[in-house]
Amino acid sequence: MKTLLKKPESLTDAPMHYCPGCGHGIVHRLLAEAIDEFGLREKTVGIAPVGCAVFAYNYFNVDMIEAPHGRAPAVATGVKRVLPENFVFTYQGDGDLAAIGTAETVHAANRGENLTVIFINNAIYGMTGGQMAPTTVLSQKTNTTPYGRQAALHGYPIKICELLSTMEGVAFAERVTVSSPANIIKAKAAIRRAVETQLNKEGFSIVEVLSQCPTNWGMKPLDALKWVEEEMTKTFPLGNFKDKKGNGKKGGQ
Repeated sequence: MKTLLKKPESLTDAPMHYCPGCGHGIVHRLLAEAIDEFGLREKTVGIAPVGCAVFAYNYFNVDMIEAPHGRAPAVATGVKRVLPENFVFTYQGDGDLAAIGTAETVHAANRGENLTVIFINNAIYGMTGGQMAPTTVLSQKTNTTPYGRQAALHGYPIKICELLSTMEGVAFAERVTVSSPANIIKAKAAIRRAVETQLNKEGFSIVEVLSQCPTNWGMKPLDALKWVEEEMTKTFPLGNFKDKKGNGKKGGQ
């Protein structure tokens, strides 16, 4: 019998620990599929820092390095410069990439480091209990904003793709979501393009994935999917923000 679908070779057989309804497992598979399709498994190095993704090294069947909180782009820079022919990616959440790791992210992007960043934006700190993150949307309730995020007190959500797309070193920046089968297909295409960007030595690439977090949002999984599509995308519009090849649409269109 012909096999039509199987687990990617770039994933291990370890059961994933993520909460029911979380988007991390979907993104893991999409990235692993892309690594397999480009034939990169034996020359891939992934860097995962602190957060819900900290155990990614248990799930990706490639060489993995654990980095200090927020420092994944700095570690990836060192790896890529020493091993320029390897495919190097970071896998980071919003509390990591957009908070303690903001400087590392911005400067790696500005230098045009030939890296691929997979950025999981679930608008909250997941592993540490549901505090406000840099990407928490206005009026969103968290453990540290029980009355909702207020711009006057807490500032505005940081829009990473919009920010990084202004930098000359950034070759590709796209925001996607994994809230539906149709959106998962688009997310897969964006991840493949980000991988291709690195293989072509075009510069820094990032895919921002709006991902549901039912546990810390206090929602049922289906309600969390609906909230991503109906509320989260108002603050973080989906789309391509930069592609040096000129193949993408402007974000939000």
